[in-house]
Amino acid sequence: MALFKKGKYTFVNLAKKKDIPRGLWTKCPDCGELIYNKALKENLKVCRKCSYHFTLGAQERLELLLDKGSFRETESGIIPIDFLDFQGPKSYKQKLVEEKKRTGLSDACIVGRGRLKARELILGVTDSRFMMGSMGSVVGEKLTRAIELATKSRLPLIIVSGSGGGARMQEGMFSLMQMAKTSAALCRHSQEGLLFISILTNPTMAGVMASFASLGDIIIAEPKALIGFTGPRVIEQTIKQRLPEGFQSSEFLLEHGLIDMIVARKDLKDRIALLLQYLTK
Repeated sequence: MALFKKGKYTFVNLAKKKDIPRGLWTKCPDCGELIYNKALKENLKVCRKCSYHFTLGAQERLELLLDKGSFRETESGIIPIDFLDFQGPKSYKQKLVEEKKRTGLSDACIVGRGRLKARELILGVTDSRFMMGSMGSVVGEKLTRAIELATKSRLPLIIVSGSGGGARMQEGMFSLMQMAKTSAALCRHSQEGLLFISILTNPTMAGVMASFASLGDIIIAEPKALIGFTGPRVIEQTIKQRLPEGFQSSEFLLEHGLIDMIVARKDLKDRIALLLQYLTK
């Protein structure tokens, strides 16, 4: 038999597997689709299969919403400090240094003046990449100054919220104070009869949602965004009850009247421009 006529050793020639470069593909966390990164970027970081909206950084938000070259940042010189000498697995000072290096931001917020389809406005954006977009004293101060600038200049105000971290625990009461400060500034803006559009993205939670993010004259959310005060798991453990399907999603909150509309990312600039046309002089 041929089996017994073989030599003592059998050599198998295996072709060397060609190395595939890392960072070319991203897996959609919603549907599991594997997406080529270039195609994902071309589609504004939205999954073509299930319409899941990936996180955008603050700079990407500015490019998405504002006319090219029109944005002028304000309050860029304000930086966070460690009031409390907070110590944890990492000190607050160390955490701030790492976050700045990783994101290129000085904190989780950018504010300034720009134009959207030639209409001048004041815009603030929180960025969930920097400490989950949590609101410390700098974020609160930047947003408050932006609101006050909008009031003084009699301009519409837009704030895009991407804050899953709520109030920043490393700053304690200083952080919680920002909820009242931003809300009071928005009250004065409203008393002047000026427009505030709040845009909620995934995730918008806790102290941010419990303050300025929920105070818009018009509240817009991106599809499938997680929006609420505390996470559904914590709520279920507290009340010992099962929550409804889709609880705290944009779609659930629209159905129950907490937000005014859900707008896909590709349509957001046009929709805001239409609202500005209708609701401002």
